[in-house]
Amino acid sequence: MADRGTLARIWASSADRHSMVDDAQGVVAGSMLAVLGISLLSNAGLLTGGTPGIAFLLHYATDLSFGICFFIVNLPFYYLAFRRMGPAFTLRTFAAVAITSMLSEQLPRYLGLNDVDPLVGALFGGLVIGAGLLALFRHRASLGGVGILALYIQDRFGWRAGLVQLCFDGMILACSFFLASPYIIACSIIGAIVLNLTLAINHRKDRYIAM
Repeated sequence: MADRGTLARIWASSADRHSMVDDAQGVVAGSMLAVLGISLLSNAGLLTGGTPGIAFLLHYATDLSFGICFFIVNLPFYYLAFRRMGPAFTLRTFAAVAITSMLSEQLPRYLGLNDVDPLVGALFGGLVIGAGLLALFRHRASLGGVGILALYIQDRFGWRAGLVQLCFDGMILACSFFLASPYIIACSIIGAIVLNLTLAINHRKDRYIAM
């Protein structure tokens, strides 16, 4: 098993190719794309996988906003991020989660997305969130939770992060059968597939070297 020092060297390798400004831009841009995709899913009444999916479940089942749920759900995963990925990854991930939580609260005030068709919301929402995660992954950050586990498993065992996350997402979406109609669930699954295929196809170290 790779120890913390080995993983720290893997994640620290990005410092030679991405500057702090590059990383800051990547984290902000990735978070903004994720928020846009989340807004599409939310306005279509859909769910997704990962910690956003857990936050959606809590949001639909309670009176709490998505942003608050998303921030709270990610709190337990920072310890794993720090132990396995190092402080730099943890700080960037915390920043991405904080930005996403904050913008998801504010964006509806400035961007009206009403009457979003569930299938369209699934296709475009999944694709946009996938693009946002790609930006975060390439700058050694994530949206926390399942993303941290997926990235660790990819570096430890060589399994693609997108496919790993797809398995976790399937389990999370299974819980949605208690909260949504079959059509909404079907569209949510389509969105999760689009999101994770975007990651699986594009997030490969042999195709992207400026990490």
